[in-house]
Amino acid sequence: MPTEAEWEYAAHSGGKPEKWAGTSSESSLGNYAWYSSNSRSQTHPVGQKQANGLGLYDMSGNVWEWCSDWYVKNYYGSSPKQNPQGPGSGSHRVLRGGSWYNASWFARTAARIRHSPGGRNSYLGFRVAFPARL
Repeated sequence: MPTEAEWEYAAHSGGKPEKWAGTSSESSLGNYAWYSSNSRSQTHPVGQKQANGLGLYDMSGNVWEWCSDWYVKNYYGSSPKQNPQGPGSGSHRVLRGGSWYNASWFARTAARIRHSPGGRNSYLGFRVAFPARL
């Protein structure tokens, strides 16, 4: 799983100031994301919406994505600025991206929640990530 910092960089199309992955316009959000207004209350196969600027699908909406970081409410206020790896321990993990169940506000690239690591339901998922080869 990606770190929270890696997830956010990818969702922002490599660092662009996008409110949602792929767009900053709520009127075009439905082109990029499954969320409460268009999901018919269910998950959808990846790749049915437009990709963001890095070619990644469903970074906003569809399912909340687990990050490898432990959740600390204000961690980024005091974390290293370059590629923070997240806290060393905790009781909850970070989830990002919103889901089919949520309104557009939760699908924003800035939205984050916490969940116990053993949690399972139809609006949680994960993204496999691996280090880039140089």
